[in-house]
Amino acid sequence: MNKHQDTIVALATAPGIGAIGIIRISGRNSFQIVNSLFPNKDLNSQKTHTIHYGHLLKNNQILDEVVVSLFKGPQSYTKEDIIEISCHGSPYLIQKIIEALIDSGARLAKPGEFTQRAFLNGRFDLAQAEAVADLIASENETAHQAAINQMRGGFSGEIKKLKEELIHFASMIELELDFSEEDVEFANRDELKSLVNKIQMAIQELIESFSLGNVIKKGIPTVIAGKPNSGKSTLLNALLNEERAIVSDIPGTTRDVIEDEIILGGIPFRFVDTAGIRDTEDQVEAMGVARTHIKIREASVLLYLVDLKNDHLSSYKEQLSYLEAQEVPFIIVGNKLDQAGEFLKTHIQADDRAVLISAASKNNLESLKSKLIEILDISQFKNSNTIVTNVRHYEGLIQTKEAMQKVLKGISDNITHDFLAADIRQSLHALGEITGEITNDDLLNNIFSKFCIGK
Repeated sequence: MNKHQDTIVALATAPGIGAIGIIRISGRNSFQIVNSLFPNKDLNSQKTHTIHYGHLLKNNQILDEVVVSLFKGPQSYTKEDIIEISCHGSPYLIQKIIEALIDSGARLAKPGEFTQRAFLNGRFDLAQAEAVADLIASENETAHQAAINQMRGGFSGEIKKLKEELIHFASMIELELDFSEEDVEFANRDELKSLVNKIQMAIQELIESFSLGNVIKKGIPTVIAGKPNSGKSTLLNALLNEERAIVSDIPGTTRDVIEDEIILGGIPFRFVDTAGIRDTEDQVEAMGVARTHIKIREASVLLYLVDLKNDHLSSYKEQLSYLEAQEVPFIIVGNKLDQAGEFLKTHIQADDRAVLISAASKNNLESLKSKLIEILDISQFKNSNTIVTNVRHYEGLIQTKEAMQKVLKGISDNITHDFLAADIRQSLHALGEITGEITNDDLLNNIFSKFCIGK
């Protein structure tokens, strides 16, 4: 699989001015190329995983004072010889060192080429390689844990177990093809049916976990809604701790949705401030209200604000009926607690779905956050050992499930060995595509082109 014979180089740290920059070189000529610029030591004779101090020279001119780290293959990230040069973080200096390495025989790496080589050289499978990009992009605790689990083989391990159980029966069915004239049956159809049902259940669990995985990556859509002037924009600003939305006493100020994200309990929540819900003849405001209804239907949870100062009980009951008809988990947020009328306040307070706050003074916001975490049962995100976060993996699981259904139908219809074998092969093929055992160059180029160049 190691068709990449040349030596590649790229900056592994973020571009821009910094204290240090790390330049990574990988390939069979890594030691020779760096040694041509680092003449004071024979790097080939040094032990792997050692660090060496000295000067990089080009045409006997000092480029920089550096530290060189050695990783001899196969004990390296790519399983090739790798050297990492830690230099001063001047963009000009980094560019001059990379140019010197290219002049000495390296070439600039393509996006994700280091990780692509790691995959091609058997360092890990394709699902684990994709988790590297997820780990780099993770912005919260749960996304980090999901990426770490996948990179360490959690998801791949699940797929491998499913494949191993199916391969035995696949080989028995294939064996039957060799004895087709004798009409011999090596694979017990009842046992195969039981196994396929078991695999189907495991695949379905993984498919269902994608909804969690999608939320971990994109954030939980949390809509802030209510009547005009109930304090929606004030609440958004209070949650974000910044003046993100315009606040005004004039009803109908918010005409379009405003979105921003914060982390609660290690999970990203994507808060959406919406136009106040009311009947209006203003065309622009009416468009905003229509968008509010759309956002509510798309929400994972709804924070519905009730104005404790100006609302009355009959109006509140109408709003509650509207809420209960939406089929979206909701929290009743009684706002303007410091100005609340006692009757309405007491009535709402008795509802265990309600939290009373003052968005303007940020009073009781922590109770609201706790209620939000409680209603969504965030433990499900943290306690899931294997969560599918990748669309490609999700689609592969769907294809596997469809192929498995064909196997079940084939058993039920008592189809011939060759057709049953073809359906089982299709199931194994779909699982193999997830981990990269079955792949093509177009797929690999598409996946690794989304990585940063130094990874």
